[in-house]
Amino acid sequence: MNQKTISLCGELTDEGHRLTQRVYYEDTDFSGLVYHARYLHFLERGRTDYLRCLGVEQSALIGIDEEGLVFVVHRMEIDFKAPARMDDVLEIRTVTTKAGGAKMVLEQEIRRAGDLLIAARVVIAVVNRIGRPRRLPEGLAARFLG
Repeated sequence: MNQKTISLCGELTDEGHRLTQRVYYEDTDFSGLVYHARYLHFLERGRTDYLRCLGVEQSALIGIDEEGLVFVVHRMEIDFKAPARMDDVLEIRTVTTKAGGAKMVLEQEIRRAGDLLIAARVVIAVVNRIGRPRRLPEGLAARFLG
C-alpha cells in the first residue's frame, strides 16, 4: 500500500504553510457547526506549526539573547465565510506578508476541499521578555519572508 506521509506540523509550500486538521465533536456547538471561537484554535495551530516548520522554536526565543523575544497577537481580523461541521477535514493556510521592525503580518485561511471558510489577517507584535517592543532580528525575519 502506497501511503503519503504527512508531517504532524504540516508542510511548507511555495504559497506558504499548510496544516490539515479534522473537526471533532469538541469543536462544535449544539448544531454540529464549529463554534466561532474554535476557529481561533485552528488559526493558532496553523501559526505555531508554521513556526515549527521554519525551524523557529518559540520556547527558545525567550533566551535568544539578553533581551528575549516573544510573539504576541496584537490584532486579528476574521471574516467568517461559511461554517465547518463535525468530521470536516480542514486546511489551515498561513503566509507572512510582512516581517520586520517590531511586527509581523500573517494572512491565514481555513478551507474545506478548496472552499474558503475563514479569512484572517493577524498582526503579531514582537516584544522582549518584559513586554516592550523590540526589533525582529534580520536573520529571523528572513526565514518568514524567504
